[in-house]
Amino acid sequence: MSSIAERGYANPDVLVSTDWVAEHLNDASIRIVESNEDPLLYPSGHIPGAVQIDWALDLNDQVRRDYVQKDAFEALCSKAGIARDTTVVFYGDKNNWWACYAFWVFQLFGHMKAKVMDGGRLKWEKEGRTMTREVPSYPATNYVAPERDDTKIRAFREQVLAHVQAGGALVDVRSPQEFSGERTHMPEYPQEGVLRGGHIPGAKSVPWARAANPDDGTFKSAADLKAIYEAEQGLKSSDNVVAYCRIGERSSHTWFVLTHLLGYPNVKNYDGSWTEWGNSVGLPIEK
Repeated sequence: MSSIAERGYANPDVLVSTDWVAEHLNDASIRIVESNEDPLLYPSGHIPGAVQIDWALDLNDQVRRDYVQKDAFEALCSKAGIARDTTVVFYGDKNNWWACYAFWVFQLFGHMKAKVMDGGRLKWEKEGRTMTREVPSYPATNYVAPERDDTKIRAFREQVLAHVQAGGALVDVRSPQEFSGERTHMPEYPQEGVLRGGHIPGAKSVPWARAANPDDGTFKSAADLKAIYEAEQGLKSSDNVVAYCRIGERSSHTWFVLTHLLGYPNVKNYDGSWTEWGNSVGLPIEK
């Protein structure tokens, strides 16, 4: 795969290579964060110095369907030794699926000094790089976050309904079987209580993992991504785009691709996604 700088991305600095991470393991201004679907991966071995952020326990409110509030996010960052000026580098399993999710939540809280390690765990492991089971400890910071701003990169149900009615661009990043309504959950995953299958009217079906190279988890080049989203699906960088999946995790990966790699200025992640839409009374559904 060509170097990150050679792939034609709108914002190549948002990605760092495994070489770059290896060279910055002892950089006090960098905090490496592992975020996985499988929480047992981190204790089995991780990049030296990396801290774990659990998407379910650390980023999601444990009572209401929402993300943690400002005080909980501040406590999370403080405990991890993250300051407002710390550059946070995310990586994880499943082609950085959950790393992009954590990146997106950090953006909600205005932590803009953030990057993703291209290729994630898969590439680091395939290159035979050092991993450890030692859990690091860092001096706590006094992290003070701004009030969370959901208006720029997050969409809510009523906004999505208005978007549909206006003929806005929608990207459904789930599997083709979920899109068609044949399934109401991901293949090989448990049913999670959605009462209706199908997709939001007008949505384009672009499974999230198409944006990554399956052999090493790296992101495809800008030209390859444009072939998928623009030549194939007709999206334009000037579009207002809403991406969705099941609970907003897979679609955060697509949000990252469209926003940071292709430079689309108006992309929102609908994290209510199909678990909300498919269970809501009266909302339009296509099969």
